[in-house]
Amino acid sequence: MDHNHPVYTDNDPQSELVTLNLGPTHPATHGVFQNVLQMDGERIVSAVSTIGYIHRAFEKIAEHRPFYQITPLTDRMNYCSSPINNMGWHMTVEKLLDIKMPKRVDYLRVIIMELSRISDHIICNTIIGQDTGATTTFLYLFQFREHIYEIYEEICGARLTTNIGRIGGLERDFNEIAFAKIDKFLKEFPVALKEFENLLNRNRIFIDRTADVAAVSQENALSYGWTGPLLRATGVDYDVRITDPYSSYQDFDFEVPVGTKGDIYDRYLVRNEEMWQSMRIIEQALEKIKGEPKGIFHAEVPDFYLPPKQEVYNNMEALIYHFKIVMGELDAPKAEIYHAVEGGNGEVGFYLINDGGRTPYRLHFRRPSFVNYQMFAKMSEGMLLSDAIINMSSMNVIAGELDA
Repeated sequence: MDHNHPVYTDNDPQSELVTLNLGPTHPATHGVFQNVLQMDGERIVSAVSTIGYIHRAFEKIAEHRPFYQITPLTDRMNYCSSPINNMGWHMTVEKLLDIKMPKRVDYLRVIIMELSRISDHIICNTIIGQDTGATTTFLYLFQFREHIYEIYEEICGARLTTNIGRIGGLERDFNEIAFAKIDKFLKEFPVALKEFENLLNRNRIFIDRTADVAAVSQENALSYGWTGPLLRATGVDYDVRITDPYSSYQDFDFEVPVGTKGDIYDRYLVRNEEMWQSMRIIEQALEKIKGEPKGIFHAEVPDFYLPPKQEVYNNMEALIYHFKIVMGELDAPKAEIYHAVEGGNGEVGFYLINDGGRTPYRLHFRRPSFVNYQMFAKMSEGMLLSDAIINMSSMNVIAGELDA
């Protein structure tokens, strides 16, 4: 389309449409991607989405890296909940290697993943509030994302792109400070979340801006491959933690919140309730850990689990294993597998084909942002520009995961 010339609608030759570029550098687009909009006043007539501005070819890079060196790539997809990506990749390789995980490791991982889910939902829901003009709620709740990062920092030393854990378990056990910070978070966050809900759930302005806006039917959501809170907001109770449990999620008692209309307000409510359920899961995990042997934080897989640094520095055998594992000198079995986890914004999947070598023969990341975003342009038709901005926020599109 030549955007230098006016475009007229077929049914009204006198009506001139305006071409508007929403992105790729607009602060409301949640990253570097673009939508070319045809506008009739404030209303969107049609839209074309353009992605790939920060495509980094992660899948192709991963096919030339040993399994251990792929974890940092997964960090840089959905960096709002990167530990979930890390754990999903580690579990994929563990499935390839047929590694049986100790229950205590599963429970520790569940704690990390549920904290990540809360962090992801805090970002999404506070930004929905921000885009409707509610800056107070954004500033008030966002500080608890910082508290979660402090827990990450205590566990692994990193905050945003965590590279947390290892194939076969965790790099180190949780220390007492980490457990204390988790307990403190579980005590303080419910009070803040309740106040956040009191500010928005029945707020007339917020409801007018979100209820019945960008509603999606179950049929459309399923046909576009939606997963996560977007799909559950339409009333479909699909959650990978329930349908295909991993990391011992079958041991936990929790509910899968669903909506009815699939609109922005339902997506907001579903994410809020998921935060409550995540806290419930973390509390159960902390209780279950007490019944497991202390000090276990990895499986016994010396061929693929890095030996402790102290041994590497003082023991030749440990040094050799460390080198062989990091440099990818150990062959993995020939197999074709798919493993998925429930990410903050949908099903995060890893489709791995291994030919018996030391790096993946083929690797594909199922990125929920990429799948979910397909519908944005179609949804935008007939919508006001201001509503399209809030709709984009409610879809929780992360550009790093969209392009990968």
